[in-house]
Amino acid sequence: MGRWGDGVIGRRRISKNSFYSLFPVPCSLFPIPIPYSLLFMLEDVIAAFERKDYKTAAWLLKQLEKREPQNLWVRFYIGRLYEVSNKLENAEAIYRQLLKETTNVKIIGQARQGIKRLEEIAQEQRRQALAAATADSSSSQEGFLILEAIANDLKTTAAQKLAQILEIDAYTARLHLPSRGWRLYRTGALGKMRFYGEQMQQAGIPCFWAALADIEKINIFTVHYFPTVDPQATVVCKNSQNQLGSLAFDWAEVSQRVEGLLPIFEEVFDTNARREIEKKVKILDYVHFCDLHLPARKTILRICDRHYQFEQGADLVNKQEKVKNKRAANSPLMQTTTRKKWNDLLNSISHYLFEKPVWSEFPPFAETGLDQVEMLAQFKSNINLSPQDETSWDKAFQLYSGLVFLRNDSLYP
Repeated sequence: MGRWGDGVIGRRRISKNSFYSLFPVPCSLFPIPIPYSLLFMLEDVIAAFERKDYKTAAWLLKQLEKREPQNLWVRFYIGRLYEVSNKLENAEAIYRQLLKETTNVKIIGQARQGIKRLEEIAQEQRRQALAAATADSSSSQEGFLILEAIANDLKTTAAQKLAQILEIDAYTARLHLPSRGWRLYRTGALGKMRFYGEQMQQAGIPCFWAALADIEKINIFTVHYFPTVDPQATVVCKNSQNQLGSLAFDWAEVSQRVEGLLPIFEEVFDTNARREIEKKVKILDYVHFCDLHLPARKTILRICDRHYQFEQGADLVNKQEKVKNKRAANSPLMQTTTRKKWNDLLNSISHYLFEKPVWSEFPPFAETGLDQVEMLAQFKSNINLSPQDETSWDKAFQLYSGLVFLRNDSLYP
């Protein structure tokens, strides 16, 4: 038998110092000398990992953790055990904690390699999941991914999670999160939009997705006037094929309304700083829209100040409004303009709809989505302005109102 402190590997007897020189764990890592037997156990752990005997490795690490819970190599191999057990979040937490706590080059190198492996595993899992999400034919149809407003105090955490999902930096991810209204974030295959949307929802990021085909299924009627308003309303309107007809409905059928302003552009010639004449595009005017949503009929009644015939049909102005108008009639500032008639019409509609929600945050939605909407060549706006006045804003409003319809009336995801 050898002296105390000698070790035996196989049938070959080696000294304690020789053993330490062969073992990959430097003794300088520990505040106090680690017992000789623990080094044998760590060597057994390494051997178990090499032969993929993770059950034995787990048993050994459980014993080591009890005796040396702060040992950096013990903690590292616990992280490795989490990694091979597919508990990736636990493994990452240990690796990153080791990077913060030690300056030992070997530990840092091993931890960084572990984090790199985890990133590669996550990328491959996302690739496979995305392939599965877009495998069926219905997933290939055109879809939209919408980000909803999130409170500023939640943005930091949400940005970090969004950065992981989209594989971008946290600063850029934070810029993508809207503080108010909706953001048209992406367009593309519906399966892909659903794939990213589900990850975002699981991470607590408010969002939803929708199919273009579902928006196109909504019936759009352009209202010309109301022949009757009480007790049941009737509108004279045109359908998407420009056919004139009438539609009767109860005000209780209206679940909400969507309001928006669409700009009318014109080309003008102006003089620049060098006194050169150049052509510019300026906003000439705005067109007012108000959509009434009737979800049970899968219908939107679209009212526009350019198409509405204010002199026709029933008088929608309620009694209180009539009294106000009568008092103001003698004022020299009082003028009967389209703007005033439009405001009176909206006030009267509000009277019949009571506290039904009003969606009016179309501008921030349009500003973030005009470029993407412009690419939807076959998407009809159903705005029906003159051809020279048509812009991407028309499609953006149709999309916004359709998304509101699906999100709130059809309980879309």
